[in-house]
Amino acid sequence: MGEIYKRVYKLFPLFMYTIYSVCLQAGCFPKRWKKAKIIPVVKQGKEKVQDASKCRLISLTNVGGKVLEKLLINRIVRHLYSKNLMNPNQYGFTPKKSTTDATLAVKEYTEEGFRRGHITILISLDVQEAFDAAWWPSILHTLKILDCLKNLYNLTRSYFSDRTATLHTYSIQVERDITKGCPRGLCCGPGFWNIKYNSLLNLHYGKRTKAIAFADDLLIAVRAENIQEAENSANIEINKITNWAKKNKITFNEQKSKVMLVTRRKRREITEVNIYLNSKPLQQVKNIRYLGITIDNKLSFREHIISTTNKCTTLIHTLAKSAKLNWGLKQEALNTIYKGAILPIMLYGAPVWVRAMEKNCNRTLYSRVQWLMNIKIVKVYRTTSNDALCILTGNAPVELKTEEAANIRGVTGGTDQTSGGCSLCYTIPI
Repeated sequence: MGEIYKRVYKLFPLFMYTIYSVCLQAGCFPKRWKKAKIIPVVKQGKEKVQDASKCRLISLTNVGGKVLEKLLINRIVRHLYSKNLMNPNQYGFTPKKSTTDATLAVKEYTEEGFRRGHITILISLDVQEAFDAAWWPSILHTLKILDCLKNLYNLTRSYFSDRTATLHTYSIQVERDITKGCPRGLCCGPGFWNIKYNSLLNLHYGKRTKAIAFADDLLIAVRAENIQEAENSANIEINKITNWAKKNKITFNEQKSKVMLVTRRKRREITEVNIYLNSKPLQQVKNIRYLGITIDNKLSFREHIISTTNKCTTLIHTLAKSAKLNWGLKQEALNTIYKGAILPIMLYGAPVWVRAMEKNCNRTLYSRVQWLMNIKIVKVYRTTSNDALCILTGNAPVELKTEEAANIRGVTGGTDQTSGGCSLCYTIPI
């Protein structure tokens, strides 16, 4: 369908241009483009669960409507960022920012506390239903506060009205009116969620508090000179967030939210903290997995190295079993699998935990994973050292690749997650 749309645009560019120009100027989103077809996709690891929550619902809409969505959200985002109206602590769906940037911000803020002799409480808050719970009046209210252009505001209001979704299951067809949410699969969803979350990040937090978000993944860092002061400050900040959530009809799940005390102090002191969300105590843990990176309470990233090692080792052993069934894979194929599947897992977030590789115990774990894969590639005796295997396979030692990934990532920055779209998005004026 997308290819057909591109060909129509090439044959009748003025006609297509006029349609979208009128929609933008008049602030009208055609009703035919508001109908979504719902495709349920089972979440990984929940195949045997007998509950509807095991499915992630993907919304499919008309291609013409997606183009108008892209035109709308691109212009809104351009306006907001040109006026510096978006909070810089939102890293999700943001130009030149990534998950690594968000985790680095957490690490740097915590390390700054170490240098000042402070302790830090990290609170990971989980949003119940997340994007599906986005309340449209709240988004429109935020756009009005941010002084959004009138035609874009009207088009957004039109976009939210009279929306329907249809779910086909075997011989049953169910159609419902949609009144909230940023559906997955739609171009506007991520942008509207960031606009909604912007007011949360702009709350009047204390001087030693930092709120960091990647889309709906929110982490609150509270620093203080002692644990009691940090605990009191953290509860005050959580109370502000709870009040915001009630006003914006968002629910934070206290069962999945976690709290962790980060300190390197050697003196004996009470390390238990009582943080409450929705009048219920949050579970205190020794490590938090944030955006795919495990942060431990010493900020040593030892647990991240161990978990990554176990994951890659399991993957290699699974590959070995598969290779035996197929009479073995060639060296070129195995080398491609290593560089395309194993190595990216090992190097993910390298700028965050690269200092952990200074310890011999961590280097040994990663070298062991590389040695296992190199043995499969060159098929030699298991007594062969990893250094010799790296020469035979032509693969650089993994500790060097880690330093290289950290250095390159620090220079180039993140990827632009808001770019893209057809030529219509750049030819039609606001």
